[in-house]
Amino acid sequence: MGAGVTSGRRHGALLVVGDVVTDVVARHVGPLTAGTDTAAVIRTLPGGAGANVACWAAHAGCADVRLLGRVGADAAEWHERELAAAGVRPRLVVDPEAATGTVICLVDTGAAAERTFLTDSGASLRLEPADWSEELLDGVARLHLSGYLLFRESSRALAERALAAARARGVPVSLDPASAGFLVELGVDRFLAFAEGLDVLLPSRDEACLLTGLPDPADAAAKLSRLVPLVVAKAGADGALVARSGTVAARVPAASAIPRDTTGAGDAFTGAFLAALVAGAAPEDAAALGCRAGAEAVGRVGGRPPCPGSDG
Repeated sequence: MGAGVTSGRRHGALLVVGDVVTDVVARHVGPLTAGTDTAAVIRTLPGGAGANVACWAAHAGCADVRLLGRVGADAAEWHERELAAAGVRPRLVVDPEAATGTVICLVDTGAAAERTFLTDSGASLRLEPADWSEELLDGVARLHLSGYLLFRESSRALAERALAAARARGVPVSLDPASAGFLVELGVDRFLAFAEGLDVLLPSRDEACLLTGLPDPADAAAKLSRLVPLVVAKAGADGALVARSGTVAARVPAASAIPRDTTGAGDAFTGAFLAALVAGAAPEDAAALGCRAGAEAVGRVGGRPPCPGSDG
């Protein structure tokens, strides 16, 4: 387990609803060369923003982490096995038509380890209201929604149903916007209309600026916190900003890291942050733990933490 969170079932469960995909990670040296070969180290790994968040929450010490996702029959058993090994209780709907979503992650092995994604959502965004059950919220202390759910009609309808059910039970709901590129396609107004029902919003620095039209991340986080009670803007090497009621309440420094692959760093932050909230931590302390998890993530290849008992 990750350091810093002590948790037990008395705190309740964390339920994550989101995407489960297969990541094909290609780590290349220097720029891609068009029209010919570029040498790379390529690995196939389990991924998906929602699944990654769930795994990092379990890694951070949350004793009961559950995940609702949708996969194809081609990789259902593998993903279920990988999630269970990470300490997550998966509820995976097997899509009868679509294959499991696949993301090709192109990672430049330079100093910043920046990555570019090519995304085939496949079954992951074919979640639909019929996949939801009220029983999923039994014993749940917090619900987290992957922002990718909002980018398709059926999965957005599921997210709306889950949000309404959680609010009816008094379960706080968080969401990570997930992708600045997809936010542009969805439309900022549509996203913000959904966000009005949230308790916690966890955007990246770029997403916060996009959602507000403001160039400064602190100003953007402050503005968003007038809509959502708690906003935590993830700023990579600059740490995180915690905003409430229109004001930045804390600036949390990043933990030191030597980056190998930034894939999943934001998911790691979110998972550890939510695990800390479930355990009763204050948001500022939870954000510090999130920064530590993000630093751990960038030192690894892929978007998941090491499985318990592994060598990392």
